[in-house]
Amino acid sequence: MTKEKEIKLLEQIARTAQLAGKAILEVYNTEFDVETKSDQSPLTEADCAAHEVIVKGLYSTNIPILSEEGKDIPYRERKDWDLFWMVDPLDGTKEFVKRNGEFTVNIALIKNKQPVLGVVYVPVKDVMYLGGEFIGAYKIESFTDAIVLSFQDYLNESSQLPKKMDRPYTLVGSRSHMSVETEAFFNKVKATKGEVEIISVGSSLKLCMVAEGRADEYPRFAPTMEWDTAAGHAVVRAMGGNVINWKLNSPLAYNKENLLNDWFLVKAK
Repeated sequence: MTKEKEIKLLEQIARTAQLAGKAILEVYNTEFDVETKSDQSPLTEADCAAHEVIVKGLYSTNIPILSEEGKDIPYRERKDWDLFWMVDPLDGTKEFVKRNGEFTVNIALIKNKQPVLGVVYVPVKDVMYLGGEFIGAYKIESFTDAIVLSFQDYLNESSQLPKKMDRPYTLVGSRSHMSVETEAFFNKVKATKGEVEIISVGSSLKLCMVAEGRADEYPRFAPTMEWDTAAGHAVVRAMGGNVINWKLNSPLAYNKENLLNDWFLVKAK
């Protein structure tokens, strides 16, 4: 993929994510109903609305889509995909239901089992995290207002991630899924580093905190699915970090037969 092609695709998925976020907010600002999926996680009409917007927005790429809301594609059909979209229309549904704003729209392009570009959009704040192999990673504030004319020109004027911050060594953890193993990891780092700050947030924002430079590490020793991490992983890779499979000590891989992720560690470097 060329740099020009990457920028074109990034613009397309960023604008698609923003439209999906708009559809989510239309539900968020009402008295919405909540259903329970087979895995006991919540599902709202916002998930379905965002899924429809994204499928429509990506249709012209002619690249297959694997989405949380369309995850029942048999492995025999997708196992030979060397290029596909990995989508989570609404990551952080529990945060959505709690109305704390910490939910995102995630779209990533997976090539040969690795995320090569992706966007994470925060509808409540209108903030877009995006990244690609050729252009690096960025955070765009007030995305709807900022990207009016030329996406390329705006990127040229923006600063790349990570941002330099004067802060102590920082770990980020889950708002809703803290585990005993994660707490043990935190304690081990504290014993080594001394002063350590801990941030707790929901959804794929945890990966974005590392990409942005607000955190050094994010351990996840609890269940996640591939669509939960793919877009954030793409942004982290684009800023020079990675997401490491804790068991295999190799980059987290995608499009496995079982779409459940192994435990992993997100590191800035």
